[in-house]
Amino acid sequence: MWLMNDFPFKRVAEHYGFEPTQAWLDHVRLSSVRIARGCSGSVVSPNGLVMTNHHCAQSCIQQLSTAKKDLVARGFIAGTQVDEERCPDVEIDQLTRISDVTSRIALATQGTTGAELNRTLKAEESRIEKECATTDEVRCDVVSLYRGGRFHLYEYRRFQDVRLAFAPEISIAFFGGDPDNFNFPRYDLDVSFLRIWKDNRPASTPDYLRWSAIGAKEGDLTFVSGHPGSTSRNLTIAELAYLRDVGLPERIFRLAEARGELLQFAERGAEERRVARGTLFGVENSLKALKGRLQALVSPEMWESKVLAEKELKERAATMPEFAKNWAGAWDAIERAERRKQEVHRLYLQMETGWGFWSELFGYARTLVRAADELTKPNAERLREYTDARLPAMKQRIESTAPVYKDLEAMTLAMSLRQMREALGPDDPVLRAVLGPQTPAELAHQVVTTSRLGEPKVRKALFDGGKAAIDASEDSMILLAKRVDKDARTVRKTFEDEVEAAEEENGEKIARARFAVYGTTVYPDATSTLRLSYGQVKGWDEAGHHVNPVTTFGGAFARATGRDPFKLPKRWVDAKPDLDLSTPFNMATTNDIVGGNSGSPVINKDAEIVGLVFDGNIHSLGGDYAYDGGNNRAVAVESTALVDALGKIYSALRIHDEIVTGKPSASW
Repeated sequence: MWLMNDFPFKRVAEHYGFEPTQAWLDHVRLSSVRIARGCSGSVVSPNGLVMTNHHCAQSCIQQLSTAKKDLVARGFIAGTQVDEERCPDVEIDQLTRISDVTSRIALATQGTTGAELNRTLKAEESRIEKECATTDEVRCDVVSLYRGGRFHLYEYRRFQDVRLAFAPEISIAFFGGDPDNFNFPRYDLDVSFLRIWKDNRPASTPDYLRWSAIGAKEGDLTFVSGHPGSTSRNLTIAELAYLRDVGLPERIFRLAEARGELLQFAERGAEERRVARGTLFGVENSLKALKGRLQALVSPEMWESKVLAEKELKERAATMPEFAKNWAGAWDAIERAERRKQEVHRLYLQMETGWGFWSELFGYARTLVRAADELTKPNAERLREYTDARLPAMKQRIESTAPVYKDLEAMTLAMSLRQMREALGPDDPVLRAVLGPQTPAELAHQVVTTSRLGEPKVRKALFDGGKAAIDASEDSMILLAKRVDKDARTVRKTFEDEVEAAEEENGEKIARARFAVYGTTVYPDATSTLRLSYGQVKGWDEAGHHVNPVTTFGGAFARATGRDPFKLPKRWVDAKPDLDLSTPFNMATTNDIVGGNSGSPVINKDAEIVGLVFDGNIHSLGGDYAYDGGNNRAVAVESTALVDALGKIYSALRIHDEIVTGKPSASW
């Protein structure tokens, strides 16, 4: 996960005999995009066409669906340009520039410690972002790297008119369902094509990735350019122990209960199954991923390796003259912060992070209530999510036309309120202020059924009306958000001042010790920013047998049972006689990826598309803490499969011709 502005050119040349140039790197950077809120993508034509995963576009596909037009189940093909449907709230960001602002941050925070340092840091980040984001079409994020060892400013070109051009049926996009998730061999066509529009026509995108004519084979050099979300490889043992003993188990228990509730909800009927499908996928995916992370942390081999790595860093840093004055107490300070985290984390998670209020409507309400207060303050003094640099994304969300399903909302809110009562206890004063005399189910039903925040025009009027409109509002969800806001803000301040501040300050000290010992010979933890990974198509040994890194169309037909989750779509069954069953379908590579890399392009040394990342194998789940090249694999759709499916199965010739030739087809 190498930084785009600190790539190890020589190391790649030594391993693979190919040294990328700066021009090559710049082209890949401009051709790689971030799907805001957690995925990656790539520009694959000069006309704004973007390739990503089906599961990355599924929220858009679901939002465009109705009970009579279920695009998730039956797929979507825009026959002409005007048939492409606008996604209600998708943003795509293209990275245009990276600047090092470490010295400016250091100057602003000089002489501060603890909570004051944390507040000063956030204020300076907000100032830098505001200076950079001169229009709504520019997005700017200050990113902490190496746990505060470096600060970079990422400047993006923002696109908010994004339209759906193609999506297959979910039964092939997620063939094998949860049983196959994070496993291999795989047989998924997990792809969607979106298009960036500008001034009501397809955007001009001169930097785009061409298509490989031959795809990839075992042993080939591969690069993955994407936006890995987060990793925890540089955490201290004390922080990892909190995750192992507290953080991960609590999240797993919560998600396991949510999975059961959603499955029961889906059993009510066809419409309930449809509206819960995306939420259930997210819960099941997270549950499996977190179980894998916990399994990695409780592994004696993994734990011992982390203990030894921390011991080595301390010992080597201790030989340096600045150790005693600048770094020596950092590890102990973080250990104290983790003990404090255990004391306050339950209330913080329930009240501030949203665990206790699992509801789209409540999310809207909190945003509106806090915006009314925060937007009256100077930019640098606001909560970070309400600064000027973040307003365009906030407004897009508030004005989204995405439907809100009230039956699902009432179920998820009631469940989360019940979980809050279990976590805090029925006598907790904060909980009693939330529920009053009502049960979780009664409160959820009352606020969901009577709120009008599902209507975009109502939300927009409240946002535009500011504090006066919020103060005058009698909307049930607004009233709930106002009722809990003081307690939520209080626990947030406690957490930031007494836990986050210590983690930030001392994490930075450890980062400086690590720099002194190792320099930048290792890449920083993932931060949802653009990274480039290099590797190769390669299998691995599993339980005494070798896992071949490439599957075929024929394997998918052999695996199909005609029953979910191994049921192929009718289009595939009908097209079987026209297919070459030896065509590569999915492949495994040694590229280092994590969540957030979904939708990343896999490219060859000529910067040509040879695949599309959509998953990792089961061993990749431990990659949150360390990368093991022996068996950690990225899983991707091979490019030949993508082209053949578009042309031979879906007859989506407009998209097929555009990615193969780079030119609009006759049906444009």
